[in-house]
Amino acid sequence: MDGTEERDWGPFGRPLFADPQARDLARVGVVDIGSNSVRLVVFDGAARSPAYFYNEKIMCGLGAGISDTGRLNPEGRERALKAIRRFQLLAVGMDLPPLTAVATAAVRDAEDGPDFREEVLRETGLVVHVIDGEEEARLSAQGVLLGWPDANGLMCDIGGSSMELAVVRDGQVGKRVTSGLGPLKLAGIKGGKKALKAHIQSVLDELAKEVGSDHDRIFLVGGSWRAIAKLDMYRRDYPLTVLHEYRMRPKELASTLKWIGKQDLEDVRQHTSTSATRMALVPTASEVLKRLMRTFKPKEVAVSSYGIREGMLYEQMPDALRQRDPLIEACRFQEQKDARMPGFGKSLYAFIRPIIANEPAHRRRIIKAACLLHDVTWRAHPDYRHEVCFDNATRANLGGLTHQERVFLGLSLLHRYKSSREDVRFEDTFAILSEKDIAKAEITGKAMRFGAMFAVNEPHKKASLRWRPKRKELLLTIKPEAEGLFGEVAEARFTSLAAALGGTGVVTIRD
Repeated sequence: MDGTEERDWGPFGRPLFADPQARDLARVGVVDIGSNSVRLVVFDGAARSPAYFYNEKIMCGLGAGISDTGRLNPEGRERALKAIRRFQLLAVGMDLPPLTAVATAAVRDAEDGPDFREEVLRETGLVVHVIDGEEEARLSAQGVLLGWPDANGLMCDIGGSSMELAVVRDGQVGKRVTSGLGPLKLAGIKGGKKALKAHIQSVLDELAKEVGSDHDRIFLVGGSWRAIAKLDMYRRDYPLTVLHEYRMRPKELASTLKWIGKQDLEDVRQHTSTSATRMALVPTASEVLKRLMRTFKPKEVAVSSYGIREGMLYEQMPDALRQRDPLIEACRFQEQKDARMPGFGKSLYAFIRPIIANEPAHRRRIIKAACLLHDVTWRAHPDYRHEVCFDNATRANLGGLTHQERVFLGLSLLHRYKSSREDVRFEDTFAILSEKDIAKAEITGKAMRFGAMFAVNEPHKKASLRWRPKRKELLLTIKPEAEGLFGEVAEARFTSLAAALGGTGVVTIRD
């Protein structure tokens, strides 16, 4: 292995999930007391891409009516206290370190916010930290960086009572601002729809002066934005319902926002599994988003499922862990935990690398991830293993990959276990990829299928592959001591790989 190849193992270097600093992030519990919901999330964050060990949300509506009364909603306050009491007991049952609790706009704005915090402390022993709008923006932006280390653009986090903006660029959080553009707070604007639109636009114009209007991408954070994204998926009949990294072009999004205004939201709510409380905020949130798009004119809008809670996890990560690729580190962790032979993924990648060497770096990264995951679903029934691994790749909570990359990863793993992709239940999902990418995913999968069958350890030390595109020949050179490994099944899989490349296989035995 030459120096270039060795450097290429960067993401495969010593995984940090075994590092004591990283292990400290296992079972981190966060309570997020928002204007609309109160949520407990327990992360297993040791692998850089957070796993949700426990996740529970109660729609309390603490901020409902606060514009009129200046106080927390009484019913919401009672429900929130009940939820927090339960969360604290759950934390004790899970033997967690002390929970971290933060409260945002409703509690910080309400005149009885301090009294509510004292009540929580008295009833549960939990200290609630109230963060200001700029700090909320910073933490939400860090949540975006957790999923997209190279994110560049404008983070927009909408809650019930506020909306925050933050510039993210080159792995850093820049200028950040807060506003009262949360749907619950906007409900207090007098003067009807015309006055509401004018108010939203006026606030956005001021925000644009602070953070600038030259941002190619907007990252949407918050439940109301995710509800709108679900409606966009429903309108477009989009085949992959994973919200994280769902991307929309401004023209498509504008069509959806217009469509929302004409729908019976109770009917579409049931088709998208959206709560009635959340759907009630969608019309106002849609108006904010419509004017946000007009003000900032982004080229693309991306939905982030990561926000303030993930930002708090990111805050606790050592810098060395922050620098890791979230996708590769998570796949490395899953291989170590679930594969038959942990560590084989690196060797498998080395074996198939010669036939994908000309792929761009972003594609080789996904192929590395596929090699790490190629065996983690081995306990599934053989008849369904291809489906389980496809679901694992496309539905798992993995950061750092687009929907196209999710499907490419899943399809590669499908072909690791199944030669054909016909008559599978998620065939419509393949439409996310181009025909060219579908063919490359098949080649990747069949290469893994052959390599994993040829040798159960270090195939790259027993044989080498080489693709001659002009001659349409796939060369397999086997070392004499490994000749016996090239049995009938291995030969059939080698022939299938050569056919996927559009050529024929040639086998030689020599050192």
